Amino acid sequence: MKLLIAVALLCVAVSWAKPASTYTDKWDNINVDEILESQRLLKAYVDCLLDRGRCTPDGKALKETLPDALEHECVKCTEKQKSGSEKVIRHLVNRRPDLWKELATKYDPDNIYQDRYKDKIQAAKGQ
Repeated sequence: MKLLIAVALLCVAVSWAKPASTYTDKWDNINVDEILESQRLLKAYVDCLLDRGRCTPDGKALKETLPDALEHECVKCTEKQKSGSEKVIRHLVNRRPDLWKELATKYDPDNIYQDRYKDKIQAAKGQ
């Protein structure tokens, strides 16, 4: 009986110690710069995120994971996804504040994330 309890506790400990899974890296090789430099591509992604247009498979994946990534500080993001998101934030904050505001209104209407990430947003300004 003691052995069974010990094995059960070990299984629980191992499952708790298991690192969090990451979002799929299927789209990690998307050229973020190409999207940000193209008005047409950027508009298509923003329209998808704002429910104003159709979503490509990668746009749909972004739309599905964005709320969780915001809520949990991108803990499941791959390094490439973190780097890409920082690049997108810099671009939107500095060059497309109109789009930044629209996205913030939809995904952060109570300014929870704007407050939580204000240091990162401020650091992105002017870069």
